[in-house]
Amino acid sequence: MSSLVVRRLLIDLDAPFARHWNGGDAFRTAFFNALSMSFPVGEQFFIDSLRSGVKIMPEAQRASFETDVQGFIGQEATHRRIHALFNEQLARQGYVNTWEPRARARIARLNAIADPRHAVAATAATEHFTAILAEHLLNHPQTLEGAEPRLHTMWLWHASEEAEHRSVAFDVYRALGGSELWLRWRTVKSAASFFFGEHGLVRHTFRPWRDYFKPTFHPMQQGGDLAERWLAENEGTAFRPV
Repeated sequence: MSSLVVRRLLIDLDAPFARHWNGGDAFRTAFFNALSMSFPVGEQFFIDSLRSGVKIMPEAQRASFETDVQGFIGQEATHRRIHALFNEQLARQGYVNTWEPRARARIARLNAIADPRHAVAATAATEHFTAILAEHLLNHPQTLEGAEPRLHTMWLWHASEEAEHRSVAFDVYRALGGSELWLRWRTVKSAASFFFGEHGLVRHTFRPWRDYFKPTFHPMQQGGDLAERWLAENEGTAFRPV
């Protein structure tokens, strides 16, 4: 990878922006707002993960990663700062970031694991997802069609840098001896069966979810017989009416 450039974004985020800044579309705006709320704590986690990962490398190996890791850290630190400013505007609009406290708790549990490679593995996987999202955003301009110009620039800048540094965490993870074998096959198999198997959640809930969007839909059209039967059979043993 070529040297990563840390760029200063030339936009003003001190000025307020419209509540539905993404082309007046409430859903598209909310989607990107939610992403932004996750970024400051997430970007800091990525930074800390790679710093810790590089530290446990042999010194000779570490030297070959220092330039790219420093570039990665510089870009992610800038993303963290810019999205913190964006999120301050969201807070002024009345939005509450309920995601961040939960993320901090999960990160604390992960950081309690003695082997820092686990955090690098999580970073590499999340960076891959982010790069996929970034490429989609760059390939499908409709996603930000009509967006407030400052914010249009902000999201394309962020997406472009995510695509640019997409391999850094992955390369560090592999250099530390990580591989796809860390994810146990039986875990993947169980997840696939749970969602898509004969009794899979997605397989059996797709149709009733789709029905919700019919103009004639009402929840009582979908049966509640099993619930009624269970309540009748277990009254007095599992629960008592208040």
